[in-house]
Amino acid sequence: MTAAFTFPGQGSQSVGMGKALADEFPAAKAVFDEVDAALGEKLSATIWDGPAETLQLTEKTQPALMAVSLAVMRVLETEAGVNLGRDAAFVAGHSLGEYSALAAAGSLSISDTARLLRIRGQAMQKATPVGVGAMAALLGLDYETAVAVAEEAAQGQVCQAANDNGGGQVVVSGDKAAVERAVEIAKAKGAKRAMLLQVSAPFHCRLMQPAADAMAQALDGVSIGKPVVPVVSNVLAAPITDPAEIRKRLVEQVTGTVRWRESVAYMAGHGVTRFLEIGSGKVLSGLVKRIADGAVGISIGTPADIAAARDALAAAN
Repeated sequence: MTAAFTFPGQGSQSVGMGKALADEFPAAKAVFDEVDAALGEKLSATIWDGPAETLQLTEKTQPALMAVSLAVMRVLETEAGVNLGRDAAFVAGHSLGEYSALAAAGSLSISDTARLLRIRGQAMQKATPVGVGAMAALLGLDYETAVAVAEEAAQGQVCQAANDNGGGQVVVSGDKAAVERAVEIAKAKGAKRAMLLQVSAPFHCRLMQPAADAMAQALDGVSIGKPVVPVVSNVLAAPITDPAEIRKRLVEQVTGTVRWRESVAYMAGHGVTRFLEIGSGKVLSGLVKRIADGAVGISIGTPADIAAARDALAAAN
């Protein structure tokens, strides 16, 4: 078994995503209907028709990306005969994508996942007042150097490595002034580029502790089952299957580093050669090539991609 299924995070959203799937495949439409019912709103209308600024709201983006990923997953199951327990060695998701991965693997219901992600989005947005925090991408530095930059920039404030994406791309997060210092320090240390990101809050750092507390409470209220395939945890970069540990790591993930580079490297080191990115965009497929020599990233988000996925899995197994 040489395939892993990966699920994208924030930044991969676009108005219209998943509409062609829902129009063509009843299994996909059923996922969007289930998410709409769980949330008590027509999120699908926002996903397909916009406006973009509404879809960009974190509380909308997070369940929206999950809905598209799970719609793709259901079509793969019904149209391509995919069985995750048989066809995947691992699943993993980038930040909110970890919830999509868990839903795909049967650990969480789609309805519970939609509600959890709306709470997560709302809690992350409320955790810090607007303008207090910031995030910046540091390009061309290795992870250890980026961590050193963040530590030097902190000066008593919060500045942490939020995402280790691979390919010399590390995102730092924290107090705005500290992150601005990190940008300048990174440039002095030879970063190819260092720039502030257009984000609504400083994700994956200690400033998100109120959101972590909110997620601990929300996760206590849902049933988490054992996934049919191991989930490579963002904060561990290692596989987990125990429901109690899944709950714990999802809480830690809110303030912890998304260790994506190490996660992909772990899966590649355990025989994975094909990474199927399930949902909107191609961000994770692009990162695969930079992290794991010889590995292939295949993005699956449209009806035309379904046949390609079937072929890829046939080759992988």
